[in-house]
Amino acid sequence: MADVEATKSLTGLLNGIAQKAYYDNDEITEELLKTELFPDLSPEDFGALHEKMKGLLKSIAVADMDHGQLEAFLTAQMKKQGGGGLSEGQASALSRFWKSQRARVRESLLARSRWEPGLRGLTWRVDLQTSSGRGPEEAPSGPVALLELELGRPSQDSEYVCLECDEVTVSLVLKKMADIQRSIDAIVRRSQED
Repeated sequence: MADVEATKSLTGLLNGIAQKAYYDNDEITEELLKTELFPDLSPEDFGALHEKMKGLLKSIAVADMDHGQLEAFLTAQMKKQGGGGLSEGQASALSRFWKSQRARVRESLLARSRWEPGLRGLTWRVDLQTSSGRGPEEAPSGPVALLELELGRPSQDSEYVCLECDEVTVSLVLKKMADIQRSIDAIVRRSQED
């Protein structure tokens, strides 16, 4: 029974560390984690455990370890001599935590590494332009593609950019996209041949 409680407390600690470090939850503090999860530990012992788990989680997250890498890493940590190693229960809790949170932590790290806003969405439609009524010399000019790009960072409101493209511009954009795809395909082929 004590092992189950210890595992739950350790899992709670890992979740708390992730909430603070990767999900920007400022309500989670080291003091809160100690009082709620490890009330019987001395502040020094809890501080050491907290720093150890925080460091291990950071190493795992930065390397974006897959299952095999994680198991090798945790095995090496369990074999460490002295007080710096992991117990089997701690390794098991870390493994379960990482399996459930890997994608979310990775997405958080990727979002933080972007300097510029990203494309959140794209909507488009084709309209037929009609005469503006300014004079008899203006005739309808044909179809127009209207593109609306939604740009933004994860923690900010979106900004919208609207573009109007005629048939020639759309053809040029499609040609450029095809050129980019051919370049990517050539790079992929070369890397697969090496």
